[in-house]
Amino acid sequence: MDTESNSSYLCSTVNCCLFSLIADIISGIFEDYEHPFALAYLGTSLLVLFLPIAFIKDGLFYLFRSQSRGSDKITQITNVPSGRLESPVMVDGVNGVSELDCNGYGQENGMELKSQEEGMAIDIDVVEELKKDKSELNHKEMARLGFLIAPVWFITEYLTNAALARTSVSSTMVLNSTSGLFTLFIGAFLGQDSINVVKVVSVVVSLAGVAMTALGKTWSTDQTRVSKSTIGKHSLVGDLCALLSAITYALFCVLLKKFTGEEGERVDMQKLYGYIGLFTLVALWWLIWPLTSIGIEPKFVIPHSAKMEGVLFANCFVSNFLCDYFWALSVVWTTPLVSALGVSLTIPLAMLADMVVHGQHYSAVYIIGSILVFVGFVMAGFSNWFSQKMKLYFLN
Repeated sequence: MDTESNSSYLCSTVNCCLFSLIADIISGIFEDYEHPFALAYLGTSLLVLFLPIAFIKDGLFYLFRSQSRGSDKITQITNVPSGRLESPVMVDGVNGVSELDCNGYGQENGMELKSQEEGMAIDIDVVEELKKDKSELNHKEMARLGFLIAPVWFITEYLTNAALARTSVSSTMVLNSTSGLFTLFIGAFLGQDSINVVKVVSVVVSLAGVAMTALGKTWSTDQTRVSKSTIGKHSLVGDLCALLSAITYALFCVLLKKFTGEEGERVDMQKLYGYIGLFTLVALWWLIWPLTSIGIEPKFVIPHSAKMEGVLFANCFVSNFLCDYFWALSVVWTTPLVSALGVSLTIPLAMLADMVVHGQHYSAVYIIGSILVFVGFVMAGFSNWFSQKMKLYFLN
C-alpha cells in the first residue's frame, strides 16, 4: 500500500488508543461536571483555531513561491547564450548579411525562440493552476461545505458525550462500533461506496467480535484498579444516544469523503474543520436553552474550580482539536468503512492496555472477540485486494 494509506492506518490506530483513554477521562469529568452540551460545544468550537493556522500557512507558502519564481526568472535572464545577441558582421557588403536580414532574423527567429522558451514555462504554470482550480474548492465553497456538515458533526459529538454521561464507557464503545454497518449502507445509498461480499463479511466479523467482547468476562486481582470502561451505570437513554451517535458518525464519514474527493484533494482539511468550528461557535450556542427547558440538559453552570476548567480545555484540545483532525485524514485517505471499523479497534487496544497496566484478565470469549474485531478491520482495509483474488479464483 502507498504512503498515504499507511499513514491513514497509523492515524486510525493512534486515534483508537486515544479514544479509549479519552472516553475514561470524559466519563470521569461527568462525575463532577455533567454537562454534555458544554463539552461538545467547547470541543467543536476549538476547531476554529485551524483557520488562522491554515491562512498563515498559505501566506508563508505564497511568499516562498513568489521568491522562488523571482529567482528562477533572474537565472533564466542571466543564462541566455551571448551568441544570440550578436549580429553578423558586414565587410564592405561582401559575404555579409544585410542589416534587414539580420534584423529579420532577430525579430523572427530570435523572438520565436524566446517566446517558445517563455511560453513553455508559462504553459506549465497555467496548466498546474488550472488543475488546481478545477479540483480544489475555493474559500466560499469550502465555507459553505463546512457550514453544511457542521451540524452533523456537532450532533455526533453531543450524542457521544450524552451517552458517556448516562451509561458506561464499555456500552458506549460497543454501540459506537456498530457505525461500520451504518457506514456501509449509507455509503451505498448515497453512491459513495459499493457493497461487495468482502465488505459485508468484514462488518459481520467486526460486529461478531464486538458482541463477544460484550459477553466476555473480565476480572482483576486488584479491583480498585479496574478500568472505568468495565464499570459504571447503565441507561437505556444512554445506550440510545450511543446508537444514534453511531448513525450520525457514519453519515458524517460518508459526506466528508463524498465532498472532499478520493484522497481529500478538493479541500484543505484544516480550513474545512476551521469553518466547522466557526459555524459551531457562532450559530449553535443557543441550543443550550431548549435542551435545558425540556430537561435533557441540566442548568448550565460554569465549572466550579480552575482545575476543572483546565481539565475541560485539555480534554477538548486533545480529543477534538488533535484527534478529530487526524481521524478526518484517515477518512479521506482511505474509505469511510475502514475509518468506521477502526473505531472498534478501541476494544482490543484497551484490552492490551488493561492487561499490561492494570494486570487485568480476560476470558477466552473476550480475547477471541477482540481478535475478530481486528480481523474485520484488516479485511475492510484490503477489501479490494480480497475481491480481486476471489474473482480470479472463481474465473480459474
